[in-house]
This record gives sequence, structure tokens and C-alpha cells, in this order.
Amino acid sequence: MAAESVGRRAFAGWLTTAAGVTGLDQLTKGWALAALDGVVPVLPFLNFVLVHNPGAVFGLLARAGGWQRWMFVVAGAAAAVFIVAWLRRTRADERWLAAGLALVLGGAIGNLWDRIVRGAVVDFIHLHQGRYHWPAFNLADSAITVGVAIIVLVSFRGGPAQRRR
Repeated sequence: MAAESVGRRAFAGWLTTAAGVTGLDQLTKGWALAALDGVVPVLPFLNFVLVHNPGAVFGLLARAGGWQRWMFVVAGAAAAVFIVAWLRRTRADERWLAAGLALVLGGAIGNLWDRIVRGAVVDFIHLHQGRYHWPAFNLADSAITVGVAIIVLVSFRGGPAQRRR
């Protein structure tokens, strides 16, 4: 007997989680836009610094001339639709998968919003150690990273049906 799909209430709850991630992301970016001017040291390995990234991860295609904005808008919107459909098809016993999808969805929408409204993604968290620097990122990027990690771990672990065999 196949496991039951996530119910409407649970689906709405996961969409609310995604909306919460998007809202928190936008609040932190709003703070960064209003408060940051230059580098603000926070911890020996952490700075806040305002960066507008018109490209993708690690600034990929940042200097492509502007066309990439709309390519990333279309890709982000398509990804969001795909994730919502996947989330709707999750089974009731796949809570970790649903949580990972909700995190990715919330982060994707947060960065999508930036591209549409601001023309670039707002990044402000900068990790470093000595001469080594990680590119600036934001809460949406963090949610996407954690969400993808959860999805990958769940896929390696296998679902309940696979464990019973």
C-alpha cells in the first residue's frame, strides 16, 4: 500500500515555512541595505558588508552585461514552480524531504524577489580566515544550502519503503 500524500494542511504548513524563510531573508536584506556602509567586523571570522550580486553563485556571470538578470528570474521562477509541485507530491512520512524543499523554496523566492525588484541579489554575510575569504552570501543562500543538504542526506538514507526491504 502506497503512503498517503502530504495533506492540504501539511502542504500549507510547508508553504508557510517557505514564506517565513523568504520574509526573514527580506527583513535581513532590508536591514543590510539600511545599515551597512563599508565593512563591519562582527567576529574575528565574520564581517557584514553590503554586496549587490547580479550574477549567480560566487558571482558567476556577474559581469555578463545585464541579460543574466532575466535568465536568472526565469530559472528561479521555474525552480520555484518545480519545488512547489515536488512538495505537493511528497508523502506524509517524508517530513525531512518536505522541510528541505521548503527551505530551498523560501531561499529561491527571496533571491528571485531581489532580482526582480532590485536587479541583483543583496548579499551581506562575509566569512573569512586569514587570507581566505568566502564570497558574501545572505540568509536565502544559507536556507538553500541547508535545504539541499537535507534533500541529499534524505536521498542517501532512502525512504521508509526502501528501509523495509
